[in-house]
Amino acid sequence: MKRGAEAAVAGSGIPWTTLRAAQFHDLVLMVLRKMAKLPAVPAPKQVRLEPVDARDVAARLAELTLGSPAGLVPDLPGPTVYAAPDLVRSYLRATATRRPVLPLPLPPGPGRVYREGGNLAAEGVTRGTRSWEDFLRERVSA
Repeated sequence: MKRGAEAAVAGSGIPWTTLRAAQFHDLVLMVLRKMAKLPAVPAPKQVRLEPVDARDVAARLAELTLGSPAGLVPDLPGPTVYAAPDLVRSYLRATATRRPVLPLPLPPGPGRVYREGGNLAAEGVTRGTRSWEDFLRERVSA
């Protein structure tokens, strides 16, 4: 649906700018809070994410809004790439929650994109500055 919306805007003839951002820290936190309620937390071991802070995205959007339409601009990832099991473990530590982490393999077909890093931003893009660890310290207390 997102690609369809982007295509509609791009084909509209109206000047436009599109910024794609990585997963927001808040989304990762919401998912981890729910998963940590399970007796063991599944974590696909080949999935890597580069979560970004909403404030970094807001600052970039404000900058783009004040500029001229630029079409599709480079993605905005967070400052660090994390393996999914590492994100789970960091959340469990921050919340003093004791659960085993189950690093699971991805299915061959659907998992290919993640194994190859196809969900990650290109090398050399400008990254957000606020780390997942800083976000956790701010939002979660053990």
